[in-house]
Amino acid sequence: MSTATAPTRVQCVWLKRDLRLRDHAPLASAAKLGPVLCVYIFEPELMAQPDVDSSHVAFILECLDELATNLEAIGGRLTVRVGDAVEELDRLHRTYRFDTLWSHEETGNGWTYGRDKAVKRWSRRVGVAWREIPQHGVVRPLRDRDGWAAQWQARMDLPLTAVPDRMTPAVDASDPLPTLAGLNLPADPRTDRQRGGESLAQDVLDSFLSARGVNYRTDMSSPNTAWEGCSRLSPHLAYGTIAIREVYQRTAKRQDEVRRLKKRKDPDLEPGWGQSLSSFQGRLRWHCHFIQKLEDEPRIEFENMSRAYDGLRPEKPSAYKFNALREARTGYPMVDACVRALNATGWINFRMRSMLVSFACHDLWLHWRPVGLWLARLFLDYEPGIHWSQHQMQAGTTGINALRIYSPAKQVTDQDPRGVFIKRWIPELKNVPAEFLPEPHRMPSHVQKMLGVTIGKDYPAPIVDHQAASRRARQAIEAVRKTGSAKSQAQRVYKKHGSRRGPMRRRR
Repeated sequence: MSTATAPTRVQCVWLKRDLRLRDHAPLASAAKLGPVLCVYIFEPELMAQPDVDSSHVAFILECLDELATNLEAIGGRLTVRVGDAVEELDRLHRTYRFDTLWSHEETGNGWTYGRDKAVKRWSRRVGVAWREIPQHGVVRPLRDRDGWAAQWQARMDLPLTAVPDRMTPAVDASDPLPTLAGLNLPADPRTDRQRGGESLAQDVLDSFLSARGVNYRTDMSSPNTAWEGCSRLSPHLAYGTIAIREVYQRTAKRQDEVRRLKKRKDPDLEPGWGQSLSSFQGRLRWHCHFIQKLEDEPRIEFENMSRAYDGLRPEKPSAYKFNALREARTGYPMVDACVRALNATGWINFRMRSMLVSFACHDLWLHWRPVGLWLARLFLDYEPGIHWSQHQMQAGTTGINALRIYSPAKQVTDQDPRGVFIKRWIPELKNVPAEFLPEPHRMPSHVQKMLGVTIGKDYPAPIVDHQAASRRARQAIEAVRKTGSAKSQAQRVYKKHGSRRGPMRRRR
């Protein structure tokens, strides 16, 4: 007498910002249980959000192109749909009758947060179990930050999930990918950006850990050295072509190797590795620390983290000042060079991002929200959790962080003293001596004439006086900080978001 086996059910894997095979727990879990339907949904309403750019979608398309090939190599297929996520998942459910939906947890923008709640309601209504698995160090749910660092470390120490040797597909063939035009999107405006794909993410990590990262700790600050000295993994982490756990573990392995080489006094070991790798590991913690803020309090994408600063800046920006910033004609070469570099490449280093937001929020007194939306579209590596938390930090509206106001002129002196970066992106200043590049408007008229560069004609005069504008900004923010409301709000913000390794009472 034979025993009948239960029929295997189709497993649906909803791909979002996890476009890889390595360390992909939802995919591996689904592959063990039955035929797999791997789905990516292009959502028109999401692509129409004010923080989304066609360069983001172009990068995703490149990632999906390689992912489809990699899936086919192990027997899988990629199903692509265009439409509302709930409607498309419902159509797929009616066809394939899957009873489990697998995905990674996502901490995206406010729109995706609302969409995920709608998917949860749908899954309950139709009886589909939605299994969301963490893919980094963001903990859901989290009451407060006590013990968060230990939880993050435990996540990073977990073994990497193996790629399935073989997968049974639920469909016969992968779907063709749409084009930007087919998605009603304009052409990709970033002519010199990084390209997407899992193999490229691995190449970038390999080159960083083997050669480029040796002076990371110092290289990260200058817009000249950062292009090669920074990891350049940020867009790959943002769209999940590599898992942060793999980056952490491979960096730890490289740290162990460096320690062994140092112990035996290997003459070929370059001296910068130890400090640079340690600094990079700190940035990986920082990555999840900031995303955790948005996970815990989604409203900070739209509202001041400390409500004591409501009304500090006008919510509607000055069109004149905002346009000058976006069009790279502020009269501050480092600011304008960064904007032009972003327009072409979608990337600048962290210090220059901080300076840019500082200039927008303090010198131009623009609200961080419209500035943040503009920069979200420019940043290829736009990660909402990091993006909005950092904008509020730089704008001085968290209530718990030190106020940092960057001098654009000083950043030239410190980070681009020979003007290499500035002259690359602002060729109209190519003949200006390095001594005048921090503040070209201070060149005597006879020097301008001799160089053939007239400030106010060939290159703009400063839109504001930095010293006066920054002084007014500091005074306005400090006035709020002294209020009782700001102090009580600061306590609340720190309890919920403050960085600490032990309980808050110990920090006090």
